[in-house]
Amino acid sequence: MAVETRVREGFVPFSIGRTWYRSLAADREEGRVPLLCLHGGPGANWLHLKPYEALSDERRVVFYDQLGAGNSAVTEPHDPAMWTPELYVEELDAVREALGLERVHVLGHSWGGMLGMQYAGGRPEGLVSLIVESSPPSVPDWMPEIARLRSELPPEVEATLRAHEEAGTTDDPAYEEAVMVFYKRHLCRADPWPDWVVQCFEVLEANPEVYHSMNGPSEFHVIGTIKDWEISDRLGQIQVPTLVFSGRYDEVTPAVTEAAHRAIPGSEYVVMEESSHMAQAEQPEETLALVRDFLNRVEGAAGA
Repeated sequence: MAVETRVREGFVPFSIGRTWYRSLAADREEGRVPLLCLHGGPGANWLHLKPYEALSDERRVVFYDQLGAGNSAVTEPHDPAMWTPELYVEELDAVREALGLERVHVLGHSWGGMLGMQYAGGRPEGLVSLIVESSPPSVPDWMPEIARLRSELPPEVEATLRAHEEAGTTDDPAYEEAVMVFYKRHLCRADPWPDWVVQCFEVLEANPEVYHSMNGPSEFHVIGTIKDWEISDRLGQIQVPTLVFSGRYDEVTPAVTEAAHRAIPGSEYVVMEESSHMAQAEQPEETLALVRDFLNRVEGAAGA
């Protein structure tokens, strides 16, 4: 059955706004546990997770735009200080309750994986497994790796980045052009970028408030409220089967993601050798196979 005939979209009332969701019914119903996907940013949108729609051939797959982002933009007057990880943990619970996701696998990419780790650390009822793609367990520990990657850029590119960051002119086209040099090395090495990656950035650029408030002006200049985000000491509380994976050329480097793996009891760890931060774009078949195999093994073990 075609994807679009299995899609249900709508809104869940939450906080001062409402959260948009996209739910794909399973093409063939086999009683498998649904998968809930958490997008990155913070403040991006579901589009960079679009390849995971393919997993709806055998299970329900649910996406949503987090409050303040994408289709969940907030039109009411509000204080930007409201954008916190804790708000998004509450939203995740609200989405689960509204959509009847009593038992669920959670997959988070980038910021979504950070959110997933924080959520799983609270031992929520009904969480069956966690998949963490390209996510740091500690932003302060990640920053030295970012500095190392930046030091490997052409000197004139790094000089342009630094000059505009110090001057506060990160909206200058020259800065944005220099950013793309980094992105094509460490964010998405596919050439050209898939349409859904381009669309994701277009939607983000149209409404960057949450991204700028929590992250900063770029993926590697993190000066927002998550700059001190740290969950390493709570990862031992995650009690569900967990898969951690990232790309060999990832902006969230293997050294960083392996630290998460080591801290999560019994977790599995994979490095995608030909990918950076968007393995679902750079090695789509391998990435889908990896996630599908993990989900099916988790359910097989639970059934046994």
